[in-house]
Amino acid sequence: MSAVPTRPLTLPFFRDRHFRDRGEFHPAGSGYSLLPFRFLRSDDRECLVNECGEYLLVPLGTAARIVHRQIDCESGLYADLCAKQFISDGRYKTDIDLLATKVRSKRRAALRPTQLHIFVLTLRCDHSCHYCQVSRQSTASHEFDMDEQTANRAIDVMLESPAQHLTVELQGGEPTLVPQRIEQIITAVKERASVSGRSLSFVVTTNLANLTPDLLTLFRNESVHVSTSLDGPAFIHNANRPRPGANSHDLACEGINRCIAELGPGSVSALMTTTQLSLRHPVEIVNEYVRRSLHTIFLRPLSPYGFATKTAARTGYFGTQYLAFFKAALDRIIDVNLSGYSLTEIYSRILLTKLLTPVGTGYVDLQSPAGAGFGVLVYNYDGDVYLSDEGRMLAEMGDKTMRIGNVRDHSRRDLLRSSRFSEMVEAWCNESLPGCSDCAFQLYCGADPVFNYATQGDIVGHRPTNEFCKRNMAIISHLLNLIETGGDDVRRILWSWVVPKAPAHDPELVQT
Repeated sequence: MSAVPTRPLTLPFFRDRHFRDRGEFHPAGSGYSLLPFRFLRSDDRECLVNECGEYLLVPLGTAARIVHRQIDCESGLYADLCAKQFISDGRYKTDIDLLATKVRSKRRAALRPTQLHIFVLTLRCDHSCHYCQVSRQSTASHEFDMDEQTANRAIDVMLESPAQHLTVELQGGEPTLVPQRIEQIITAVKERASVSGRSLSFVVTTNLANLTPDLLTLFRNESVHVSTSLDGPAFIHNANRPRPGANSHDLACEGINRCIAELGPGSVSALMTTTQLSLRHPVEIVNEYVRRSLHTIFLRPLSPYGFATKTAARTGYFGTQYLAFFKAALDRIIDVNLSGYSLTEIYSRILLTKLLTPVGTGYVDLQSPAGAGFGVLVYNYDGDVYLSDEGRMLAEMGDKTMRIGNVRDHSRRDLLRSSRFSEMVEAWCNESLPGCSDCAFQLYCGADPVFNYATQGDIVGHRPTNEFCKRNMAIISHLLNLIETGGDDVRRILWSWVVPKAPAHDPELVQT
């Protein structure tokens, strides 16, 4: 066989292998374009936030220097501004496409079809909580129970949602007072949802005082998550949540222990509601959660609905007092984590997910478009449908503004095309609300027209005097400060909340 002649491989690209002049990698002079961003100025720095929620904490005056094209193109700040799509210098044609991809990722959770469906099985309750958000009824008032026909019609409406995953929350009043309705709904939803191949999560929100062995067996067999209240040690919990026998704390703790033993440690979560009494005991409250082997805590403020409005003089406080309590409790939670015990504050986790990751969250109260109606629907015991649980609470106070129909008369399509829902859409997006449209924290917050209506008389609200706005601005600023100045150990803890081990149920999807 004759040899095949060969010739050297020539690659014109490598003939002249010198590096290009460094100036070719930087724009000449001030040649960069601005991409959309907002900023917030504090006493010692500015927080820049771009259109997809990425942020930079920079010295005062930086925003003005960016706008006036005064940033040194060889500085680290310039590289950060380019990498996070605050500016574009024309070198990368994909800047806008990349920014658009990030925005889509951040918004995806808010644009999902209705996933959370709340069934109010009864208004009856055996507790007399001072801060109760509904007008509870006595345990003998069975006329306030949801009947079987109404439950089936509510299931019909729920299954009209195109969502591939549905979270069914059963609450009250106290839903365990109607165990037959709990079993009926869980069984019916499972059978009917399986036809379309949809996945399900079930949550029962209960005070645990009436938790029977039969209910525990049902919860175990159907992988039901239990959501309960624990306001702290006995002297706080019993004062906030009185019941005959003055033993609400004992029953709650016994129920938590039984749920952990029977259903597993990830099967039960608790939240606390802050009252005047709570304000003085942040450390004791957090310690009680550790003592009860709970690994999540929700530091919830009082809500301006239901019975809570009648007892405000006894239980209420100023927003600044709640923020001081929140920060002190959060400090204690961080200390607990530093000692080796895992404890996550859920509201901080929701906000940190928005601050630190490219994804959004499913938490209804911090959505834009608002979660009311689109993210959640509430089916009352009598079949009335509300845009949110807070809207249903207003109805129990005599104001049915947030009622959009009844399951006996309306389909999901009818409900979402109602005039009331259309009115809500006008104040649905914080991007178009006065005071929100130019706020640096817009992406981390949400539109809450129901809260605005309840506290300020209209669905748009007035941001300078809005407690929802003040509270979120302060908590977000505090979390940013912890990230910036807390040190590596604190940052590691905060990141662990954002990327936790997968739980059996995500507390964010519970309408608390």
